[in-house]
Amino acid sequence: MTVTDTTMLEATFTAPVASFRNPLYAGVQVTLPCPPPATVGGLLAGAAGGWDAVDPGLRFAMAFRSAGKNVDYETYHPLDASGKKASPTPRDREFLAAAVLTVWLPDDPELWRQRLRRPIWPLRLGRSQDLVGISLRMVTLTPHPGALRSAIVAEEAGVAGGTPLRLPTTIGPGRDRTKWDTYRYDTSGLSQTVVPGSRSTESGQAVALLPICHPETVAWR
Repeated sequence: MTVTDTTMLEATFTAPVASFRNPLYAGVQVTLPCPPPATVGGLLAGAAGGWDAVDPGLRFAMAFRSAGKNVDYETYHPLDASGKKASPTPRDREFLAAAVLTVWLPDDPELWRQRLRRPIWPLRLGRSQDLVGISLRMVTLTPHPGALRSAIVAEEAGVAGGTPLRLPTTIGPGRDRTKWDTYRYDTSGLSQTVVPGSRSTESGQAVALLPICHPETVAWR
């Protein structure tokens, strides 16, 4: 390993089914093609025991893939305007099958390895019933920029490939404010577009750190 190589914790989460509701659609359950950074930040905070236990400067990189998308039928238990429970409502729900999320954590990798091995709260993606499996390993990344492939990267990185998505980066402590950013993601996972400023895995996958996702970043505004 050279002095320019970087060692990170690589956490791979798997779920047979996952759904990430697109908040821009009201009254229907349309899934985003990938989890928003706010969702992944929440997963990590849950493992740590809450955002109070997480460094406000937490950053991570991530990649995501799934085997396909389909629709099932699910019963919702909505709240009315006063906050009381309304009648159960059946709706179509889009979901992603065989989801695989990979997260790279550069800071305190041993601490995060311990947290993810013994999480305070159950590890889940999107909904409370979508529990995940996990595998952990330490990886050495090279300083050479990698290919976009299945990475989710901030548009400010200057990537031309993939599809631009407007995703929540973080949600405020009271869930009353949301910070949105534009990201690039290729659902095929085949894009060979080089991600400037990224590092790469041994297979050439780009690993690019995303903006800070701690809720304090919203509270400060």
